Parts: sequence; structure tokens; C-alpha cells
Amino acid sequence: MKRTLLTMLVIICFVGCKNANKKSIANEKTYSEEELYRPNFHFTPKAHWMNDPNGMFFYNGYYHLYFQYYPEGNVWGPMHWGHAISTDMITWTEQPIALYPDKLGDIFSGSAVVDLNNSSGFGATRNKIPVVAMYTNSKRLGNDEWLQTQSIAYSLDEGKTFTKYENNPVIENPGLKDFRDPKVTWDSIHQKWTLVLAAGDKINLYTSTNLKDWEFQSSFGEHIGAHGGVWECPDFFPMVVEGTNEIKWVLLVSINPGGLNGGSATQYFIGDFDGKTFSLDPSFNNDLENEKALWIDYGKDNYAGVTWSNIPDSDGRKLFLGWMSNWQYAQQVPTETWRSAMTTPREITVIKNDGQYRLKFLPVRELQNYVSKTIRKNEISITDKTVVAKSPLVDFTKADIQFTVSDLKQDVYTFSLSNSIGESISFGLNNKDHFFFIDRSKSGNTSFSEDFAKNVSKAPLNKNINDLDVRIILDKTSIELFYNNGTTVMTEIFFTTQPFDSFSINANAKPVEIENLIIKQLKLN
Repeated sequence: MKRTLLTMLVIICFVGCKNANKKSIANEKTYSEEELYRPNFHFTPKAHWMNDPNGMFFYNGYYHLYFQYYPEGNVWGPMHWGHAISTDMITWTEQPIALYPDKLGDIFSGSAVVDLNNSSGFGATRNKIPVVAMYTNSKRLGNDEWLQTQSIAYSLDEGKTFTKYENNPVIENPGLKDFRDPKVTWDSIHQKWTLVLAAGDKINLYTSTNLKDWEFQSSFGEHIGAHGGVWECPDFFPMVVEGTNEIKWVLLVSINPGGLNGGSATQYFIGDFDGKTFSLDPSFNNDLENEKALWIDYGKDNYAGVTWSNIPDSDGRKLFLGWMSNWQYAQQVPTETWRSAMTTPREITVIKNDGQYRLKFLPVRELQNYVSKTIRKNEISITDKTVVAKSPLVDFTKADIQFTVSDLKQDVYTFSLSNSIGESISFGLNNKDHFFFIDRSKSGNTSFSEDFAKNVSKAPLNKNINDLDVRIILDKTSIELFYNNGTTVMTEIFFTTQPFDSFSINANAKPVEIENLIIKQLKLN
């Protein structure tokens, strides 16, 4: 009898466990690549490979984004200019390819301007305002050998189609292997077109009155800033320092490799321009001597970013977009249909605090037009690890989270996103050793590259922080962190196998109060 009873119990336990396992498996949803990894509001091409943003301009109500594109594969190949348009920089409509390779080579990175006064003469025959694109033709000569020259093309239908200039190239190669990525700006101060061009590990400056004939003026960069790799994708523009009438010129320079946290990254310089020569502001030069380089983003995934041209004076913003990846692993990330996304568009501001000039970056205000609901909590007491929000109340695949932490101690403050199977991404402030950090080592699929999560990314600080404002922009596979009103930014991608469903905060040693927590749910797709 005892043996029979024991046998029945074993059978019941086995069947029950088997059914429980079936139930558990049934509850674990299997996600397609599209569901899990296609961003909700960061631009991605419908298919194939994408890298640097190119040729961005605004005209007649549309923001135009061109981008490095290979339409025959999901890794880097012969470059074209893909094209997308938007009325708000958030929702994009992909267009036909704008520029194809030609006898002078592939179509590498460059820029585009709206030639409002028809200084180029391209619009004369049809009485149209031309859009003039300038780009690098890169012709392969052999193993890792290229001939890179600068060419132009013009559009008389507001950037939909382009005609290449019959006298290309407009700037010949002076004998450099790396000579590329022209960025054109209308210099209203000196009343001429200004061009910056990456030339090896320096930036060459040129000027023109007609966008066809360019005169070399000067070079910048020797023994200045970070030089761990080739300089690329420059941008150059004047800005009014916030709260003043002072004008400073900003130079953005991307570098690969040589980023602070490994791989590719973008540094910046602030100074003055007399129409021919760019010179660093003395205080900024002193800062560079102490810090070696200042970066627009201390995460690993914001590269080759540039600004839109022709933003109306009535708007007045300087608007920026970057490629949200890193050359260390961009061609290995676990998406097959498409590869890469762009960052959230950002507004750039020049600020001056305690005699130091810095850039700050914040998400564009247009993102707020997509808020579907807002959750507010005035105060939350944090002791040890405290969960402050969970799904289904919040969908962490499309959210904008903001909060403040005051009266900080010499402690480590860790914020975490996690899911039910133990995947997580941690980020925050080490106020003992003075740095912000992102740790994605447990964020899901990291095996595709040994460089992806090998190290914790850090943004160094030179002092303790007493108060901290945090803003977090979340999409399916990306986190963009804006600390203290965008004065420190960190952007990184990740690849979970299930979406994050919980947000928690941990103060290691001392209790802390989280103030003004605002979670905005974004309604996109």
C-alpha cells in the first residue's frame, strides 16, 4: 500500500512539474528581430547597412537626413547616400537613394546646404533655389589604398534627386590617404562659405564664394586633442554663448579609434575664427592640457554626428544627430535585416561656467509631442535597492524618465533596468571615485564582440557632485543619459532577449531621496 501511494505521489509530482514547465515555457514569449530590436523612434533604414549621417538640411517644412548606405548587404560596402525626410526629426519616411557611386569612386560622407542666393548658379536655368551637396569620392586603388577627392552635386527639387557637377572633383587630393568628409557652413559673419575637411589627423579649412571654387586657408589640430586614430566627419559653426552676446566657434571632430571608452567617438573644440584660421580659446586650451580631450558623449555609441543646416532664425537652435554605434562592433551586432540606428536628435548649447566653455546636449523638444501619459512621484525614499517603476505601468521600450537626487554623499548611486530573466543594464554616479558609468555586461546578447561589454564605460568628473539631475531616453535597444541638464551625456546600445520590465535605484551605503520623478510614456509606432 505504501509503495502504491509513493508511486502515485511520484507520478502526480512528475505530471505537475511537467505541466508547470509547459506553463512557464508558454509564458515566455518568443520575439522576432523586428519586435525586439527595431527601434520605436530612432531612425533605421528598412533594410541593409547604414552608418554616418550626411547632408542634413531643413527646407520648406522638412528635415532631410542623408546617410552612408550600402543597399546590397548588412555590412559596410560601396557607399551610397540613403535619404529620409521628417517634419519633426522623430518620425521619418525613407526615400529613394539620393547619390550612387560613379567613376570617381564611392560616395563617402559630406554635407548639403540650401543655396538661398544661388551663389553657385545651379538654379539659374530653372529659377530654382538649389540644394548643393558636397561629398567625398573615394576610389579604391588597392589593398587599403584609396584616392579621396571632394565633389559636389545639386538638386533643383528640394533634395529629392541630384545632378553631379560636370567639373568634379572640386578639391583634388594633395597626396593624403585620408582626405574626406567635407562639412560646408554659410559664414554670415564673414559672408562666405566655409568648409572643414578631415586631412589625416588634422582639419583643413577652406572658403568659397560659389561652392565650386575653394581656397585653402589653414589647418588645425596638430598635437591638439585626441589622436588615437584617424580624424573624420568634422563640423564647424558659430554659436552665441548661452545668456550672453558672446560668439564662439565650435569644431566637432570624430576619431576612430581613440575614443575614451574604446573604439570611435567624437571630441570637440571651442574657440574663435577670423575667416581664415581657427584658434582655441585660451581657457579651453588650458582645459585640454588637463583633460587631453573633451567629448560630446562619453558612451560608446554616438559617432560621426553633425548638425542640420538652414535652420530658420525663428527657430534659432543648433540641431545635431549622430550614428548610434561603434566601429568596434557595428558590423557584428545581432540584427540581420538592417544594421544601425541614429541617436535621438539633440539641441546643442554653448555654456560658460566658472570661466570654462562647454557644450551641453539635450533631446529636441519635438519628442514631447509623442507623450501619451505621464507618471509623477514627488519623493521616493531609497534604502538599498528599491524598485521605483515596473511594467505594465511603464513600457520601458519607449520612455522618457527624469528625476533629481539632492544632497549626495561620497557614495555610489546605481540605477538599473532589468527583466525577469536576469538581464540588466546598470548606470549611475560613483561619487567616491568621481565618474559616471554604464555597465552593459549583463544586458543580454553580448557575445557577438569581445569589445562590446568588456569594460564599464566611464565619464570622469573632477569633483564631487552635490545634486544630480538625470534624464533617460529609452528605446528598445538604446539608452541615452543626460546628466545635469545635458552637460554630461552617455549613449549606449544593448540587445536583450526580452524587454526590460523594471527600473530600480540603489544607494550603496546611505539612504537617499529621489525627487520629482517624472516618467513619460511615449506613443510611437
